[in-house]
Amino acid sequence: MNASSEQKPAEELSPSDSDVTIVKPKPRRAGRFILMASVPVILAVAGSYFYVTGGRVVSTEDSYVDQDVVKIVPEVSGKIVSVGPGENDAVTKGSLLFAIDDSVYVNAVDQANAAVASARLDVEKLKSAYLKTEAELETAGEALTIARVRQQRQQNLLKQGAVSQTALDEADLTLKNAEGAVVSAKQDVASAKAALGGNPDIATDSHPEVMAALAKLAAAKLDLARTKVVAPSNGIVTQTTSLQDGQYVSTSSSVLTIVTTGSTVIEANFKETDLTHMKAGQPVEVRVDAYPDVTIKGTVESIGAGTGSAFSLIPAQNASGNWVKVVQRVPVRIALDLTPKSPDLRVGMSALVEVDTGHARGMPDFMKNSLAAIGFGAPALAADGDAD
Repeated sequence: MNASSEQKPAEELSPSDSDVTIVKPKPRRAGRFILMASVPVILAVAGSYFYVTGGRVVSTEDSYVDQDVVKIVPEVSGKIVSVGPGENDAVTKGSLLFAIDDSVYVNAVDQANAAVASARLDVEKLKSAYLKTEAELETAGEALTIARVRQQRQQNLLKQGAVSQTALDEADLTLKNAEGAVVSAKQDVASAKAALGGNPDIATDSHPEVMAALAKLAAAKLDLARTKVVAPSNGIVTQTTSLQDGQYVSTSSSVLTIVTTGSTVIEANFKETDLTHMKAGQPVEVRVDAYPDVTIKGTVESIGAGTGSAFSLIPAQNASGNWVKVVQRVPVRIALDLTPKSPDLRVGMSALVEVDTGHARGMPDFMKNSLAAIGFGAPALAADGDAD
């Protein structure tokens, strides 16, 4: 074998430096571990901060728009002759809702006017009768005086023997009749005076008989006015489709309803555990489901006197062996700060209510004690969780 075929040295057979790259391991970066360790700490601190400073706002979705609903019941009976607004029309206070046939009530007013005139005439007759009885009493008194003088004269003449006993007896009888006539006249005067209410100078319209007639006249006029049924307040009319011309309505049934627009509030049912720091006058933010992008300001007007179950028709009976505690809800009335630009609210709409109680949760006692034990912020940690 020649020299050309001899095996080449190993270094000649190895690949060149351009074909092989030697990779050296990179040193680990400490920043990555610091970041990974700091993230949980940051989350814990942030969570603790939001927990300690949070809790001042309590909210509920169990809340609804509430407005006063007025049931319109006619105060007189009769046939409807005209209907004013249509279904869901807006009405103002005093506007005509519907009218009832007033022919019967006009006739009643005429009769009452006639009764008043008759009563006034009767009073004038009573006054005349009283004057007549007074005159008769005066005449009877004069006749009594004459009868007494005559009886005394006859008695003197009898003593002188100038007249007989019969003449004296006739004089005595005349005197007794005159005395009886005076008594009767006095009774007539008293009776005539009593008929005038004990006051002969009473005003005609102050007499009880006339006053009774005037009261009936006022009632008849009131019934006549009630044939025109008007809106008691501003609002929206509903259930008018059931009213038709010629329909007979009575005083015992509701014929339509008005939802008043000037009494809009929110009835929010908060959990009893949310009422710890809630008070009347605290600020409220309301978002109605129908207008999710609109926030309406308001205030807590009042807190209910009891839970909803306490005022239910069939109160819960908890005196049983299988009792389960259920968080109760208390109605809270929210007054709204509505403006002309506020959206139209309808009774029964759902809403989200958030009340700012001004009271944060504060740091738990065990954390306060632990940090205070190591002397970290002891004075600040002892402060209450109330927020300004």
